[in-house]
Amino acid sequence: MTIRVMVVDDHPMWRDGIERDLVGEGFEVVATADGVGAAVRRAAAVRPDVVLMDMQLPDGTGAEATAQVIAASPSTRVLVLSASDERDDVLEAVKAGATGYLVKSASREEMVAGVRATADGQAVFTPGLAGLVLGEFRRMSTEGPADPEKPVLSPRETEVLRYVAKGMTAKQIAEKLFLSHRTVENHVQSSLRKLQLANRVELTRYAIEHGLDDE
Repeated sequence: MTIRVMVVDDHPMWRDGIERDLVGEGFEVVATADGVGAAVRRAAAVRPDVVLMDMQLPDGTGAEATAQVIAASPSTRVLVLSASDERDDVLEAVKAGATGYLVKSASREEMVAGVRATADGQAVFTPGLAGLVLGEFRRMSTEGPADPEKPVLSPRETEVLRYVAKGMTAKQIAEKLFLSHRTVENHVQSSLRKLQLANRVELTRYAIEHGLDDE
């Protein structure tokens, strides 16, 4: 299946170059946008699989755009592609719902691989940034209050969740546990319902916050 992408960046030459690279690699660029408002409107209209999102936009931040795009098109995943590798920008983007964060110094091959991985539900980060994000969520978990009404997952759901926290895809988890891909997805969906989470990114955050990636 062709991956449908929207590119959000306020620099026309950069935006057009990214579009050419993606089309050349077999992606379908279904829309482009140069700001928050345009991104939200177009995401709602075309429902892209992946949005490549800049952090500096003329009418707001990439984090604001990310949250609004996901609200308008919940099935869309956002991969930030930004010149900034500042801690606050990275954390704001992830907290807004971005699946990953690449800096613009990434190679074309890294960008293309990142879009494919994002479409597959994987978290994608420029080396060094993933540790920053994990560290922040662990800190928040340590400082946050305990939840006395924590939902109860089955042993198998917990086992699947542990591998989700380690960044493994459903296919990899299925091979690891000798299960079918569909069975793994069923466990993921069941966990999402029990924990009242919206998507795999939030599920990964939950698992990290509860230390499942260390087990």
